Amino acid sequence: MIEARFKVDYPGFGLDVDLRLPEKGVTALFGPSGSGKTTVLRCVAGLSRAPEGRLVVGGQVWQDSLAGVFLPVHRRPLGLVFQEASLFAHLSVRGNLQYGMKRAGNRAGEGFQSIVDLLGIAALLDRMPGGLSGGERQRVAIARALLTRPRLLLMDEPLAALDLKRKLEILPYLERLHDELDIPVLYVSHAPDEVARLADHLVLLDAGKVAASGDLRSTLARTDLPQIFLDDAGVVLETAVAGHEDDGLTRLGFAGGHLYVSQRPEAVGHRLRCRIHARDVSIALKANSDSSILNVLPATVAAITSTDTPGHVLLRLELQGGDALLARITVRSRRTLGIETGMAVMAQVKSVALLG
Repeated sequence: MIEARFKVDYPGFGLDVDLRLPEKGVTALFGPSGSGKTTVLRCVAGLSRAPEGRLVVGGQVWQDSLAGVFLPVHRRPLGLVFQEASLFAHLSVRGNLQYGMKRAGNRAGEGFQSIVDLLGIAALLDRMPGGLSGGERQRVAIARALLTRPRLLLMDEPLAALDLKRKLEILPYLERLHDELDIPVLYVSHAPDEVARLADHLVLLDAGKVAASGDLRSTLARTDLPQIFLDDAGVVLETAVAGHEDDGLTRLGFAGGHLYVSQRPEAVGHRLRCRIHARDVSIALKANSDSSILNVLPATVAAITSTDTPGHVLLRLELQGGDALLARITVRSRRTLGIETGMAVMAQVKSVALLG
C-alpha cells in the first residue's frame, strides 16, 4: 500500500489529498488542467515539498512532516518519465541506458536485455537521440527510468507531446508495461481513453481535492461524481474474444453477456478492454427484433441522476454478473418509458470502443 497525504497552499491554488494506493498495477491521476495531478506527482517524487505531508511506499517512509522526515529526490528509489524524453543528446541510446544503470549501481547490467526487449528498442541502441521519433525517444526514456531499478515509476503525461500516430505507436508498449511490471506506476493524464486503456486504479482530482479514488471500472461507473467527469461519462468492460462469426463480426464475452464488434484478428480467448460511453447506450423496455442494434443486454436500473445538461438524466444500469453501464437519456424519454430505479430494462449499446 502507498500512503500519500499532502497539503499545500499556493497563491490561487490549494492541494489537500489523502490517498491509499495499491502497490501493483497502474494508478491514473486524472482531472482537468489545474486540478493538482502534477503537483501530487511532484510531491511523491520529492521535487516539491509539501509543508504538511506523509508518504509511505512499501513500508518505507519517504516523508513525514510531523517527524521531520523528508527524503530528497535522489534518495527515493523511483523512476521519472515526463512529457519530454530529456535524453542526453551527446550519448547514444545505449549510453543513455547505461547512465540509468550506473545511477542505480547496476554495473552488471541486470535486467538490461529484458527491458530492451519489453520496450522494443534493440534496433535503436546505437542510434543518437536526435535521429529518433518522439515515440522512440519516450520508449528509451521509459527504459532508462526502469534501469534505475525503481520501486515506483512516475509518468507525467508521457504521451502529451506526441501526435496521434506516435501515441498509437507507443500505447502497446505501455500496455506491456502494465502486464509485466511488478512495481506500481503513477500515471498522470488528462486523456480519458488513455486512462481507460491503461489504468487499474483511478484517482479523480478536481480543484486540488480527491473527487473519487478506487478500482477503475467501479469508479467510472459512479453517477455521483462532479459534472466535469460526467460530461464524458462511460464505463470500461473487460472482455475476451468468444468467437468469430461468418458475417464479419467478432463476438466478445464478459460476465454480463456478449457484445458484437467488427471482425478482430485476435484468437479466441484473447482479452480486450472496451469502453462504452453513456451517450452510446439507449433504453428499451423489451428486446426488439426490428432494430439494427445488435448489442442488447438485460439490465436493472440502479440509479438515476440529474445532469447539468438541460433535459437529460444519467442512468446507472446493473448487468448480469456484476458489471455496470451508464446511459444518458432525455427526461422526456424517462417519462415516456416510465423509468424508475429497480426496473428491468434492455440496454442497447450503439457503439463499442475497443481499447486493446
